[in-house]
Amino acid sequence: MMNQNFYKQLTDKSIAGEALSQEEARDVLVSKDVELLTLLDAAFTVRKKFRGKEVDIHILNNAQNGYCPEDCNYCPQSKPSEAKIEEYPLKSDQEILAEAESAHKRGAHRYCMVFAGRGPSRKRVEHVAQLIRSIKSQYPIEVCVSAGLVDQEGAKILKEAGLDRLNHNLNTSKQHYPKVCSTHTFDDRVNTLQAARKAGLQVCSGVIVGMGEEPSDVIDVAQTLRSMQAASIPVNFLIPIEGNILDKKALLSPEYCLRVLCLFRFLNPQSDIRAAAGREMHLRGMEVMSLYPANSLFLDGYLNVKGEERRSTLQMIKDAGFTIRSEYPLDDLIQKETVQSSTPQRDGATKSLLKDIQDLRPQLQ
Repeated sequence: MMNQNFYKQLTDKSIAGEALSQEEARDVLVSKDVELLTLLDAAFTVRKKFRGKEVDIHILNNAQNGYCPEDCNYCPQSKPSEAKIEEYPLKSDQEILAEAESAHKRGAHRYCMVFAGRGPSRKRVEHVAQLIRSIKSQYPIEVCVSAGLVDQEGAKILKEAGLDRLNHNLNTSKQHYPKVCSTHTFDDRVNTLQAARKAGLQVCSGVIVGMGEEPSDVIDVAQTLRSMQAASIPVNFLIPIEGNILDKKALLSPEYCLRVLCLFRFLNPQSDIRAAAGREMHLRGMEVMSLYPANSLFLDGYLNVKGEERRSTLQMIKDAGFTIRSEYPLDDLIQKETVQSSTPQRDGATKSLLKDIQDLRPQLQ
């Protein structure tokens, strides 16, 4: 077993802003000599130093679903996917603004608008910019936009409109990327993030674990995002959706998923590390422990897949002794929520619970 100096060194180096060595990073992920609880405690020391005991709530708006020309193997919106999703063109401005209001009232610190497609036209960029202005003028909420490949001029327009963060996930390492997508490159994604940084936007970019990558690929993404000073890092665990090319459940243990979250915290100590998609399925009974390395999560599920019902997630945060960053008290939010009739599968089943049209477009119901 590792002695206590190993864990103290991880914490000290991370707080001091020093990168872990390749050997240390690999030990965090796969060494049998590393004890999980001690590792989590070390990661929590870093998390508490820079993020306290707050949890940031993020709520996604799938503003446009399907019709994407890209072939990302993990995505049910991609062109080759045969997943049974609810496809629709861009929602109306009224829907998007109403969902922003709803997200704010549910305790969200950040409202994330996601637009399917390779990348926005200049007309679409101007439209999104107007939506951002409207949201920021009405609600005290941060806004993140995910719109595919964005150039520097587009990023500048969004920044001037008041956008806080631009999201574009790297998803995996440069060497592994051709195995999960062929219609654009890893460098295309990096260029979008660089355009965001040059425009003065915060970078939001994350990873999907469980796509056949090696631990070295996970380390590579964590190091790349460190070099790009990513302010926000959603750590996703592959949700196998029937009809996707990647439709089989990855062999990810709860312990490995927690180790991944710890690695991203050590290498990106000040970043917003998010226990994102797949936390319910892959962490199972150890889900609450993700809050020790991670400081944020999604409420109301993901783009096409349902998550844990809201009250259970909020109660989990409270029971673990954390608070949320919101003008609404956590107790009040819990009291307002009622237990829904269905919850996601926690047994690792291969079929995910896809969102229906009522989940995706609640303002029309």
